[in-house]
Order: sequence, then structure tokens, then C-alpha cells
Amino acid sequence: MDFNGSSGGGSDHRQIEESKPLLGEMSATEGNKMGAAPCRRALLHCNGMRYKLLQEGDIQVCVIRHPRTFLSKILTSKFLRRWEPHHLTLADNSVASATPTGYMENSISYSAIEDVQLLSWENAPKYCLQLTIPGGTVLLQKKIYKYKKVLSNPGRWEVVLKEIRTLVDMALTSPLQDDSIHQAPLEIVSKLLSENNNLTTQDHESIIVAIAPLLENNHPPPDLCEFFCKHCRERPRSMVVIEVFTPVVQRILKHNMDFGKCPRLRLFTQEYILALNELNAGMEVVKKFIHSMHGPTGQCPHPRVLPNLVAVCLAAIYSCYEEFINSRDNSPSLKEIRNGCQQQCDRKPNLPLRLLHTSPDLVSQEATLTESRLKPVIVTSNEIHVEVERNNTANQKMTANVGNDSEPNLIDCLMVSPTCSTMSIELSTQADRILGCYVEILKMLSDYDDWRPALASLLQPIPFPKEALAHEKFTKELKYVIQRFAEDPRQEVHSCLLSVRAGKDGWFQLYSPGGVACDDDGELFASMVHILMGSCYKTKKFLLSLAENKLGPCMLLALRGNQTMVEILCLMLEYNIIDNNDTQLQIISTLESTDVGKRMYEQLCDRQRELKELQRKGGPTRLTLPSKSTDADLARLLSSGSFGNLENLSLAFTNVTSACAEHLIKLPSLKQLNLWSTQFGDAGLRLLSEHLTMLQVLNLCETPVTDAGLLALSSMKSLCSLNMNSTKLSADTYEDLKAKLPNLKEVDVRYTEAW
Repeated sequence: MDFNGSSGGGSDHRQIEESKPLLGEMSATEGNKMGAAPCRRALLHCNGMRYKLLQEGDIQVCVIRHPRTFLSKILTSKFLRRWEPHHLTLADNSVASATPTGYMENSISYSAIEDVQLLSWENAPKYCLQLTIPGGTVLLQKKIYKYKKVLSNPGRWEVVLKEIRTLVDMALTSPLQDDSIHQAPLEIVSKLLSENNNLTTQDHESIIVAIAPLLENNHPPPDLCEFFCKHCRERPRSMVVIEVFTPVVQRILKHNMDFGKCPRLRLFTQEYILALNELNAGMEVVKKFIHSMHGPTGQCPHPRVLPNLVAVCLAAIYSCYEEFINSRDNSPSLKEIRNGCQQQCDRKPNLPLRLLHTSPDLVSQEATLTESRLKPVIVTSNEIHVEVERNNTANQKMTANVGNDSEPNLIDCLMVSPTCSTMSIELSTQADRILGCYVEILKMLSDYDDWRPALASLLQPIPFPKEALAHEKFTKELKYVIQRFAEDPRQEVHSCLLSVRAGKDGWFQLYSPGGVACDDDGELFASMVHILMGSCYKTKKFLLSLAENKLGPCMLLALRGNQTMVEILCLMLEYNIIDNNDTQLQIISTLESTDVGKRMYEQLCDRQRELKELQRKGGPTRLTLPSKSTDADLARLLSSGSFGNLENLSLAFTNVTSACAEHLIKLPSLKQLNLWSTQFGDAGLRLLSEHLTMLQVLNLCETPVTDAGLLALSSMKSLCSLNMNSTKLSADTYEDLKAKLPNLKEVDVRYTEAW
């Protein structure tokens, strides 16, 4: 409202037409000239202020339908949720709206008005008129409409700037918390700027500085974001960027933000970061900015910052390749990427890797079949995925040579696919600058331990266009992030190296030898395999996938003395992953070609002899370990003789862990296993589920197993008795197990969520 009350009735009351209030100050004699009936209460206040009703005006109305006893509590909250714009007219007997809806659906009779006063609390300025009526209160305020009218027809910009400052000051000092108070000024300025493109740089900065206080607690509207983006692009070194935009961008990143609905907020954040990058020591400035939002402790206090930053990075990186994406004539197709542009380069395929001296007959057959075997490559349209298509006739000839074995041919197994050459993608100078900035930010994010799990999860689906994955500079820079994932010991981080679903490539495939991003002869691949094998992925399933798809790279790195790959090959032999006799001989020769391989193969042979002795028929059928026994005690006991007849093993109340699973899977006749009150966990359950498929009775009462391990039991179809009492079993997992274990008759789920 436009009123400035004074202590007396004789003040000089001046009004301009566009800001004429609905109510004004008047004397008692002036009030008698109005045609309205007097109110029930006199409008005379203790300070001597009096008011008169003018004819009409644009007013915002808020009605509080509460008894007067609650009004003070509502006003103390300083938050009035809903204001409605109305054009009010003073009739002879009532106040009516030109649009009789909402709060003003019915007119307000003068005789019903019990009290009229300017609204004020906590020494706040008076901006609202309060009409007290039976059963509620009507609030009228007009201040915003004045500025909308003044700023919609700007004259001199120094006057406009003054009005903007007054508008902002009004919004900041008003005790009312509402969009019409705090957001509406930004909308007014946003419209003003969108309709006036001839402003000078000084005008730009003056307006930004003037509205800066409002931006601390409010997001800028879309048009205002566009204005800010333009300023970041044209004057990245302006102090306005650092002093005004920094708290605005921090607020955007710290709040729950749907950039799909607010794309200009994302674009503004992107341009702001690029402007920081233009400063002296630009990336250091960006690094300090990111660190300032992370918080002083090791745990980030703002959970939305990371996903918002990643969303900005992904959009920026996508924009770098948008020209290629929108015009496929200028970009390589996925098939060309995977073939290394063989059609254009006319490149001959590399020869398959040879690690053994084979018979002359085999060599001659290889020579005749190499071309037919290497030529075809199948690529899916939506995924970075490749399969080698083998000629059926050639396969029949080769498999016949190795005794009609169902295993792939030896040379097919050992072939190391040539690394797919990346296409030569030339980015513009601007796109190259954007790419370098935002890949560097992803690298910064991966350095924070508390952000790494969430970052790995966000990047696991490989959310980059295939043109980016074919760009050597991008994959080379991003390699740092993947390396950080591979070095992290936490399973929730390094498990994200694998694909999100079967048949789709993950980072593990892309950076492995033969992958589109591999440029280091398998060093990163070896690092990834090492961390995955050290966790719960030390299973038959993982080894089988390596044997089927990555046996050649594994053997090549083992030949070069990589200890992880030597261990992989030994485990493939120990778990009988490779059935093909020639391939087994090839692996043995590879192991014996290095000192570390020879030593580990000898240890494998010793274990195999012990295993054969252990599995030799004989020994007890039932065995109970003493309380407090450890994994080492169990291993020592099982190495003392043969246990081929052992059917019932009780480890209840011992201190064994998942590590003992490697010894348990060597008991071929085991049907009943009691692990009550042990430290046996999920990793051990996964190993048991792959090897002891004939187990019938399993007691897991009071063990630390969770749904992640219990779900693996669904492959143990012979289970007929399962005790999961006092475990972290959920109801969903229990229902899943019942559906997948048809022979399950006895189940104990007491003291679990499924109980």
C-alpha cells in the first residue's frame, strides 16, 4: 500500500495517479462527506491517524479465515501463502471486486468492517491495510503494482535504477513472506531487461548489483538467467561475477534442482563456471569454489551439490559434441568407431596373439581361417558393445580338430582384439575449452572420498554420447576418474566399473584391451581386475566372464609378469573354468614363463594334491569344530586327512568368517552346514552358492548376512531347510527365495523383517 501515516490529521498528503491508494488519510470532516455508512468502531487511533476511502484501485487481497485469537500467531509466522490481484471499487454500501472470485467473491459491506488499521508488528514498516470483519481479516497491499507500472515504461535509466533499488529495499524490509513480495521484483526486472537490449555494460552491472540482495534467497527467473549468462560470456573477469553470482550459484547447487524444468538455471551455472575458468589460475578458482561447498569436514553437508554439479558437467560435455550429434554426416557412426574406421583407412586386421608353439597342421589351418574369423563385427545401435561373429563352417572345422569340444577354438580364446582406433574429432576452440573445464571438474569431484560412491553411481550407465567415447582427448582425460574408482576399496564404488545390466558395456569393458578407450596396453584393466577380484567378485561368474571375453588380455598381461593376471589364470585352472585341453596347456605355459607365475602354479599344484587327498573317499561323515575356532583352525583340520565322506559340518559358535568358504567348497559330499553365531557373511554365501549346489541344510542364525548375500542362495535348488533367524533378511528377499527354491520345506525367519 502507498500510505505514510503521520501523527496528525493535517499532514500534506500527496499522491501521483499511478500509485493512488485505495485508502488515504483524511480528517473527521472529510469522512462525513463520504457516502459510506460509518464502521462499528471509530477509525480514530491513539496516534490521531484517520483514513478515507478513495474511489477505486488495483489491490492485492489476502483473507485469513481464522478467529481473531489466532491472528497474532499467524502474523508472527510472517508467511501468508496466497495473495490474489483484484481491481476493487467502492460502491455506496460495500467494497467490491471487478472480478468477483476467490477471496473477493462476495463484496465486503462497510457495516461489517469492525476495524481498519495499518498492519505492523515488531517495529516493521507499514505496508498492508488490515480490515477486521466477523470471522476473519482482510489484508490489502498495493506496493508492487506501483513499480510494475513505473518500470514498464522506462525513461531515464538513472531514474529506473533508483526505482529498482527502492523496489528491492521494499521487498527486503517488508515483514510479509510471499512471492508477490520477494519473487515479483525479480520478475519485474527480468521483463524490463528482456524488453530493453540497448543497455550499456555499466547499466548491466548497476542493475545486477541493485537486485543482488534479492538473489540470496530466490532463484532468478529464466529471462534474468539469460541476462546473467550474457554477462558471464561478455565480461567473465568482472567483479560482479565473483561477488554477486557466486552466492547465487551456490544456492542453486545446494538446493533440490530439476534442471529439466529449469534449463536456464543449469545454463547460468555452466556459464558462471566457465567465467571462473577465465580468471587467472582459473581451475584453481573453480577448485576453491567446489571446495567451499563441500564443507570443512570430510562429509559434505549438502547432498544435492554433487548430483547438480554432475548434471551441469554432463550437459556441458554433451554440448561440445552437439554439432557431431546433430549432423551424423560429420560424425563417425558407431560401427566406424568400433572398427577403427577400417573402411576409410583400409587397415588390415592385426594377427592373433600367439603364445605357444603349435603343430604345423594347426598353423596351416589358422592361416586359412584367420581372414574369415576376424572380418565381421556386429555393433548394436544404442550401446557401445561389440561381438566377434565367427564363421560357422570354420568353427566346425576347428572344433573337430580339438575333439568336438564345445569350448571356443584355442586361437579364438587367445586372440587379443586390436585396440579400436578413435576417430579424429576436431572440436572448435570454444568447445575444446568447455570440454577441458568440465572434465577437469569431474576429476576434482572424484578426489573427494565422500563424493566418490555417488559419483561412481551417476557415471556407471556411461551417460556420455558415443562421439565423446570415440574422442581420444576425452577418454584420456576421463581415465583419471575411472582410475580413482578402480583404486577405491569400497565395493559400492569399484562395482560401478561393471555394466548396469548384462549385455551392455561398462567402464570395465571400455578401458580393457580391445576396448574403445584403451590406450595403455591394459594397465588400467589390470588395476580394475585386481580390485574386483579382491572383493566379492572372486566368484565363478566373474571368472567365467573373463574367460569368455578377456582371456587373451589376461594371458598377455600374465606373460608380462602381472601378478593379478597370474592369480586369475591359476583360479581358472583351480575352479575348472577352462575345459578346453589346449587352452589349459596354453595357460600353464604362460604361467611357467615368469618367476611369479611359476611360483603360483607350483602352489596351485600343491593345493590340488591336497584337494584330491581331501576329497578322497573316507574320513568322518559328521564333524563339529570346537567353540572359538578360527579360519586357520578349520584349514589346518581339513588339511590333516581325507574328508570325501563328510556330509554334516558344524561351525556353530566359532569365529570363522567368509574366508573359510574357500575350504568349504572343496567338500564334495557336504549336505548340511551349521554356521550359527559365526562371522560368516555375504561374500562367503556367494561362493557357497556357486560351488555347493547340492547343499540341503543351511543354518545362518545370528550371522551378519544381508539381502545381498541371501539372494545368491536362490541358485541352491537342493536346499530344503534354511535358518535365517536374527539376520538382516527383508520381506521381499524372503518372498523371492520361496519362489526360487521349490524344495524349501523348513524355514526359520524369526526376529527378521520377514517375521
